Amino acid sequence: MLISAIVAISENNVIGRDGHLPWHLSADLKRFKAITTGHSIILGRKNYDDIGRPLPNRTNYVLSRNAAFEAPGCIVCGSLGDALMAAESAGETECFIIGGAAIYELAMPKVKKLYLTRVHGTIDGDVFFPSWGDGWRKVSEERFPADEKNDFETTFEIWERD
Repeated sequence: MLISAIVAISENNVIGRDGHLPWHLSADLKRFKAITTGHSIILGRKNYDDIGRPLPNRTNYVLSRNAAFEAPGCIVCGSLGDALMAAESAGETECFIIGGAAIYELAMPKVKKLYLTRVHGTIDGDVFFPSWGDGWRKVSEERFPADEKNDFETTFEIWERD
């Protein structure tokens, strides 16, 4: 099973502010949906709380240290390893890490493919993307201007490592 991460990151490495995304990027949301639909996603409890519901047409694995935590329509796991094992056992071919920062930090050593949206701007925030590690190569990029539905100019990139 391929372990991938998908994230939007500002030029100063911000991914969140006050428990939410610090921008509105319609194109990025559409890309996220197109890439992750039909697959398993792994997210932390805080990220789940921000979204407020399971994302449709995906198997949602929510990580929580609280054994009593419930997320209707999701599979709650106590560790990243448990979630990855469950996804692989269910026949998943590509599992997506979707955040937040603590989950990305746990997962990045295992991630082989990164779907990155570069948000071209310096954004105020309180949540930052962790170090990626070594050995990455960019395999594609596509740049888009800001417009009425996208607060910032963005570049969609795909990175891979062996």
